[in-house]
Amino acid sequence: MRILYIVPYVPGLIRSRSYNLIHYLHKLGHEVTVVTLQSNEGEGADIARLENECHRLIVYDLPKWRSLYNCVRVLPSSRPLQSVYCWQPEMAQGLSRLLAAENGKPPFDVIHVEHLRGAKYGLYLKELGTAVPIVWDSVDCISFLFEQAIKQTKSQFGRLITNLDLNRTRQYEGHVVSEFDRVLVTSPIDRQALLALASAGKPEPSVMVLPQGVNLETFSPDRYVMRDPATIVVTGKMSYHANITMVMHLVEAIMPLVWQERPDAKLMIVGKDPSPTVQKLAAQPNIIVTGMVPELAPYLQQATLSVAPIPYAAGMQNKVLEAMACAAPVVVSPQAAKSFTAVPHQHFLVGDGPASFATHIVTLLNDPQLAQTLGENGYQFVKSHHNWKQIAGNLAEIYQSLIS
Repeated sequence: MRILYIVPYVPGLIRSRSYNLIHYLHKLGHEVTVVTLQSNEGEGADIARLENECHRLIVYDLPKWRSLYNCVRVLPSSRPLQSVYCWQPEMAQGLSRLLAAENGKPPFDVIHVEHLRGAKYGLYLKELGTAVPIVWDSVDCISFLFEQAIKQTKSQFGRLITNLDLNRTRQYEGHVVSEFDRVLVTSPIDRQALLALASAGKPEPSVMVLPQGVNLETFSPDRYVMRDPATIVVTGKMSYHANITMVMHLVEAIMPLVWQERPDAKLMIVGKDPSPTVQKLAAQPNIIVTGMVPELAPYLQQATLSVAPIPYAAGMQNKVLEAMACAAPVVVSPQAAKSFTAVPHQHFLVGDGPASFATHIVTLLNDPQLAQTLGENGYQFVKSHHNWKQIAGNLAEIYQSLIS
């Protein structure tokens, strides 16, 4: 198939969903043209990597002033900031030229648009009258995430923006979910949330679950590495509001209970762009804040266990899948667990509240055999259910069903 894949940010090892789907669609023999936006020079490495993973790559610049201008323009309207943040007129015009019919035949079989920030490009192409079916990968239900963030986030600025955008986002998601030939999300919970928003009087939306996956070539157990004693790792982009809230909850509410039982326990906070609040935690002798690391897998392969005490979330958490893929035993919050079909106490442990979470951590620190069994079970689960190659194959079947 000839696939036009539109992403409002550069796919890469951190923005792994689009990167891995493109990678495996390409390996499956499909002709994938990727159109994306670069917002800073630091994305050069991801762009260079992506060039080898697709048939054609077209990159447009999205300077910070453009995103700010887009947001200011819609403030008086009912449109959410997320819907215009990545709008670049030059890219829209380029897409229009790409879709111009060649000898009366459309140059693509299917169009794939990712995220709420990319939905406007799909709507734009529909307005142009394209006959090519369009798949919108919402990934998460953003208004569902915002509803939780308002109650949980510790960022005053984040709470202000979320309050401003919540109702707008609900209305916008309710509109766009019925506008595309297929809509994808990462979890049944997000599917239910999107369907509940669907506007009355419109065609019933077709929303399907395409789960997150793991690149098992990158994230896998290393049988030659001994796990460090009493080392707990938490991962994620540490400038993201949900991850900042997660880490502060871990350090302030959970780890003091762990240190009462195991004062030797060490916490490693691994992820790019740690906020000033997160950076300050490194002043504590038993906490290490790494910032950006060349590879994440070695930290997950070497830690005693991984934790994800996520207070609020939408979609399926990559940090949990990546840890399980490396056979690290994992303790998660109920909010992180609910999007998985994994079984508590078999594939991971679920800590409901600080005391329960801390107890599970201490249990795994004190019982290496249990930790090893849980880690191995988690690895086998991810290998069977969250392999990107298999998921990309399922996506290709969705495409095929639209063009048959």
